[in-house]
Amino acid sequence: MVSSEGLSAPLSLPQVAARQYGVTKPISTAWPTEVDILRTLELEKFLVDAGLYETKEGVAKREEVLRRIEQIVKDWVKQLTRLRGYTDQMVEDANARIFTFGSYRLGVHGPGADIDTLCVGPSYVNREEDFFFVLHNILAEMEEVTELQPVPDAHVPVMKFKFDGILIDLLYASISLLVVPEDLDISDVSLLYNIDEPTVRSLNGCRVADQILKLVPNVEVKCFL
Repeated sequence: MVSSEGLSAPLSLPQVAARQYGVTKPISTAWPTEVDILRTLELEKFLVDAGLYETKEGVAKREEVLRRIEQIVKDWVKQLTRLRGYTDQMVEDANARIFTFGSYRLGVHGPGADIDTLCVGPSYVNREEDFFFVLHNILAEMEEVTELQPVPDAHVPVMKFKFDGILIDLLYASISLLVVPEDLDISDVSLLYNIDEPTVRSLNGCRVADQILKLVPNVEVKCFL
């Protein structure tokens, strides 16, 4: 039996570790030792011997493919601007930009990996008709483009295709600007004004990749932005 005195005694709660929110502290801030550097060199040699690094020719080809795609989307936006009756000056200023993210942006992709790519266009160029219909048809008519597959109902809408044999995942984000500047800063939160959730998700892929790179000291980034 439990006495009335025992029932009135306060119960002791189990000790709960204090939770920490936000950015946690790094596991270690120590610089690599000579052993660490040696093991890194051995690992890099193994990866090279196994053919897991992109060749110089492969790197150059990917960069050329991205330049071609950027020129295609620039011409596409100018075409739409002209068709919608904007002034000659607006047609001349009309622009789009290509950004990359994922493994290619981080410089950790293999020879057969795809390139996660984001096209940023002006406010009057939409995803539904302009991207998935007009641009799709432009790409479909190009002999360099094969295996073209639009996926408009995905969590992040995307067009998948091969351009000159290189796998491309192309996303689209229409931002709240009439003209997309060449020096567009996609970390600018004002770009998120009055845009839909898929556009936010598309932009976030590039933002996350950039933030990761900023946290890595002495990183060599050999990729297209």
